[in-house]
Amino acid sequence: MKKRMIFLMVTIVIGLVMIAGCSKDKPSTIESKLTAKEMVDQMVKEVEQPALMELKSDQVKDFYNLDPEKLEEYSIRIPMMNVKTNEIAILKVKDVKDVPAVESAVKERAENVKKQFEHYLPDQYENAKNYKLVTKGNYVLLVISDKADELVKVYDNFFNQK
Repeated sequence: MKKRMIFLMVTIVIGLVMIAGCSKDKPSTIESKLTAKEMVDQMVKEVEQPALMELKSDQVKDFYNLDPEKLEEYSIRIPMMNVKTNEIAILKVKDVKDVPAVESAVKERAENVKKQFEHYLPDQYENAKNYKLVTKGNYVLLVISDKADELVKVYDNFFNQK
């Protein structure tokens, strides 16, 4: 009887270990059906912004101090004229391990914008102080706008958790 009990307990333990080991599927991923550019286009369409221009790949390093090679795709819109702080950046990072470095670069960019307007235009300085940084999986969003909360809500609707 003792042998059967021990055998049964060992079998149960092995079964639980196997179940625990097999349940280590990859964590839920967050994806959007839209590209970064399509997301920014939609955000600007739904929430009016001043004139913005697309940042070119050679400018990413200068403005964001970020290697574009770390990004799978991105869309960065900055003001056409240097009298506004409005900025929208969606960065899809290739490797999840690089997300903290990208977040750090984005925070640095937001701080630089803030410093530019600190003694220049008070309303734009307030926008820059209240920037939004949102990370969803491999996506990093920066929004500087007086309508940042509205833009983030539109952005949140682009994602489905799998």
